[in-house]
Amino acid sequence: MKTLAHNLIMKGRIETTEAKAKGIRPVVEKAMTLAKKNNLASLRLLLSRLTKDSANKLYYELAPKYKGRTSGYLRILKIGGQRKRDAAQKALIEFV
Repeated sequence: MKTLAHNLIMKGRIETTEAKAKGIRPVVEKAMTLAKKNNLASLRLLLSRLTKDSANKLYYELAPKYKGRTSGYLRILKIGGQRKRDAAQKALIEFV
């Protein structure tokens, strides 16, 4: 989940399975809420939970952008179709 969260934070939107998208959503939303507190303790917690690059981007770039928003930072869009090998439903997860 750490790698998937890193990719989502760095790219802004990723295409994955619906189950993985629903699993990563609370992880990234809690990290965003933590980043919005804007203190040293929250930055250190982010650095312990995420990679250095994604924690810094979340803390310095994305958190100020969503300062006025209380929750609901991510959107999951179901993409029509399934993966061929295991028939898993595909979804697109992105920041609002």
